Amino acid sequence: MTHNKTFNISKAKVAVLMGGRSAEREISIMSGQGVLHALRSKGVDAHAFDPASEAMDQLKVKGFTHAFIALHGRYGEDGSVQGALELLGIPYTGSGVMASAIAMDKVMTKRIWTALGLSTPKSVSLAPDEQSAQAIAAIPQTLGLPLIVKPPREGSSIGITKVTSAPAIEAAAQLATQYDPDLLCEEFILGEELTCPVLGNGMQARALPVVRIAAPDGAYDYQNKYFTNDVQYHCPSGLPEKEERAIQALVVAAYRALNCRGWGRADIMLRATDRKPFLLEMNTSPGMTSHSLVPISAKAAGISYEDLCLELLNSATLDHVESGAKK
Repeated sequence: MTHNKTFNISKAKVAVLMGGRSAEREISIMSGQGVLHALRSKGVDAHAFDPASEAMDQLKVKGFTHAFIALHGRYGEDGSVQGALELLGIPYTGSGVMASAIAMDKVMTKRIWTALGLSTPKSVSLAPDEQSAQAIAAIPQTLGLPLIVKPPREGSSIGITKVTSAPAIEAAAQLATQYDPDLLCEEFILGEELTCPVLGNGMQARALPVVRIAAPDGAYDYQNKYFTNDVQYHCPSGLPEKEERAIQALVVAAYRALNCRGWGRADIMLRATDRKPFLLEMNTSPGMTSHSLVPISAKAAGISYEDLCLELLNSATLDHVESGAKK
């Protein structure tokens, strides 16, 4: 990648983008502060930058040479901030415009994975004009119960409901559509919840160790994710080595399928009955808080939080630099 060769820490001025306007603002600030301290500890001239309170063109005005994206959710993980940085010519961490936009949309992500034969739970998605009471009431007959109802373009378990009885689907749909006009319903996979980060680009992309998540009563929700210590993260996962490798291979294939780069983290369910893994989603700007999963996995691979932040910063690039380098 072109920018890696020219990256010079002593000359770089790095904006750590955090906060933003999504429902995950609070988590983004926690991630961003962690990254900011880590980069500074490595001698990087890094500064906090909140796109919710400063216009993006201020990055150029203030002389920033690189951007570390620690934004989560809409406007930060969906290709929009990536597009702004492309226009400004400021190399940034993580996936490019198209991969970010697709990965943010779970319906589009599932279409691509399904087309390539990568396993993901069966689903029904309804656009706003398809969400009649009858159409919503019919979903349990298609997917069975229990099922999961979620907004396709939110993260951190926001707006998600596990529906265990047919009448409950109406309230679940109402909650999800508060966050997104579209509705995504998925079959419920009973089993172990896993996550697996990926670092790198293209054929050089590599999976880090799988993290097995044990949440109280299976409730791996927003509160448990960020604000309690009740969730247990097992890394090493304790899975048989062959199983772990198969999951890592699936995750790298899923990452490449979406044309992700820099880093990402796939969430997976491992079905209890037959040990088959199912891809749930790909996060292109994963959390970097003290509770976050990528740092836990990196640590198990012998990569410190500070070194991880530096490696990600070193991978910062632009879409047009990528395409120019391939010609």
